[in-house]
Amino acid sequence: MAYNTIISTEELASHLDDPNWLCVDCRFSLDDVNAGRQGYLEAHIPGAVYAHLDDDLSGPILPSKEGGRHPLPTVEDFAQTLSNWGIDSNTQVIAYDTASGVIAGRLWWMLRWLGHDRVAVLDGDFRHWIKEGRPTSSGEETRVSTNFVANPQPQMQVSVDEVEANLKSGNYQLYDVRSEARYRGGPVDPASLDAVSGHIPGAISAFYGHNLGEDGKYLSPKKLRERYADLLDDRSTEETVWYCGSGVSVHHDLLALEIAGFARGAKVYIGSWSDWSNAPTRPIETV
Repeated sequence: MAYNTIISTEELASHLDDPNWLCVDCRFSLDDVNAGRQGYLEAHIPGAVYAHLDDDLSGPILPSKEGGRHPLPTVEDFAQTLSNWGIDSNTQVIAYDTASGVIAGRLWWMLRWLGHDRVAVLDGDFRHWIKEGRPTSSGEETRVSTNFVANPQPQMQVSVDEVEANLKSGNYQLYDVRSEARYRGGPVDPASLDAVSGHIPGAISAFYGHNLGEDGKYLSPKKLRERYADLLDDRSTEETVWYCGSGVSVHHDLLALEIAGFARGAKVYIGSWSDWSNAPTRPIETV
């Protein structure tokens, strides 16, 4: 059986000795970019390798900041990273973090972007694993490298030019998964990474935090379906484009859509708000 949305700690624990399974630790903190790797070295799920958001799951930030704070790496570079981790077409990948899947969701989406669907996010994340007293290992772990063959899926994303064109065409409905406060706009917090607040004109607020229960796990498929049926309002997923701050938390909503049973097809604007707000000529709405 292949897992391609979420997986429970119980299900993962029963496969720890399976050589075709690989856990990828995606812990990361914007406040301390080394904290995730340090946490991994101290304790991680046995057999896991570490993925750094800036170094492994993103490409270089352009001097102009065009493309946002977390642009995608090239297909070739990311395929080489996956090869170095020992991932091939038969590998069941389990991504986890300590942020209820926010960072792990980026890896989930990126693997599918290169045509690898055997990937799931650990529901409840590493904190739940620890809470249950499950086994951990320390130090850095590696696997024998492979030759990951990429099958890129460019239709999974849209460019900033397409988002700008959509302001007139209205071909897609935009959704902003950031918090409601960031969506509404207002005075910019001095600690904010963005110089401008607000949202892309016409976007609907769809904060990813509403996908979660008090235990930090995803809501039931039934509850998620009710939430997204209301947000979609009879639109198909193919008619939607989703964005966040810098192309990371956006995938939390796409994962929730599939847990809820909606068809694949929702598109991502990877540059997100960090890209859109970088150009003073682009229109912005506030509420």
